[in-house]
Amino acid sequence: MRLTGMFLLQAHYLFSGISGWGLCLQKEKVMAQGTVKWFNAEKGFGFIAQDGGGPDVFAHYSNIQTQGFRELQEGQRVSFDVTQGQKGPQAENIVPA
Repeated sequence: MRLTGMFLLQAHYLFSGISGWGLCLQKEKVMAQGTVKWFNAEKGFGFIAQDGGGPDVFAHYSNIQTQGFRELQEGQRVSFDVTQGQKGPQAENIVPA
């Protein structure tokens, strides 16, 4: 089994006047990185190759975080969140580098 995202744990010490000092753990998701394998602008989708291997990730134009016409170029570096789609891994919140 391969993990397609990473999480960072941040520790914060909190002070409450009633209970004193306490420890709060906060989980922060780290976006995956990859390279656009191909993207068909007419059809509005393509695939991203993940850094470090793993299955290619489906990319839909509606998940590209940019202004104007949303498309990706072959070989373009991107950051994204990986979710499980109907047919396999899917990229969300795609941010071109």
